[in-house]
Amino acid sequence: MIKQLALAVTLAIAPLSSFAANFVEGTHYTQISAKAPSSEPKLTEFYSFYCHNCFNMETNYLPDIKANLNKQISFDNKHVDFMNSDIGTEVMRSLAVIQSLDNKDALTHAMFTAIQGAEGANGHDHSAPGHQHEPQINSRDDIKKVFAQFGVDAAKYDELADSKSTDEKLALWRTQQNEFKIDSVPAFIVNDKYAVNLNSIKTLDELIGLINYLAVEKDAATAKTSSGGSLGWLFLVFAAAIGVTRQQRLS
Repeated sequence: MIKQLALAVTLAIAPLSSFAANFVEGTHYTQISAKAPSSEPKLTEFYSFYCHNCFNMETNYLPDIKANLNKQISFDNKHVDFMNSDIGTEVMRSLAVIQSLDNKDALTHAMFTAIQGAEGANGHDHSAPGHQHEPQINSRDDIKKVFAQFGVDAAKYDELADSKSTDEKLALWRTQQNEFKIDSVPAFIVNDKYAVNLNSIKTLDELIGLINYLAVEKDAATAKTSSGGSLGWLFLVFAAAIGVTRQQRLS
């Protein structure tokens, strides 16, 4: 009877721990906030239109990541302010404008291309020694030329770029960049609480699995365990005992 009870309890709690064993805090991810996680599961990407690795991620990997996220997880992206300059702020504003329009993917790709050239989509580093690259975006007027190709005229762009909602977005992005200690990009933050350690990820499947685990499973499993406490374990034991007793009666 005792052996049967132990086996039943083991099977009952195995799903809570088997998935978590695949990912290690401090190796695969880092907790960046002591606050409660976001109320809804979400993935946030911090990136820069100037970052060649970000362009590579956007073109070659992000579509698969987004397509394979748990359906509960929302996705958002934010532009970092590493430049701390007028043109850097204008480029940040361009992403906020993109997020208020319909053709987001095409505009995002166009901004990457205008700044890095088409080669950047495959990780081409324009900062490599001996490589000369003249930036195509040096002012808001240059940015508006990019948007004009997609039917957004100068007046509409200015209206969106100078709006209160855009100012609020930029303020939030800068605050979270500091709060989440974003010092390199691309960076993935899950539930405003966990940072993915991309250097430790070996495959795209592993990255997607880690994001899904952190967003949906980790805190839920912790909450179930902690809220149940000793009573939770007692419930599992009694449930298992009842199951074994019923099985014995039927046999």
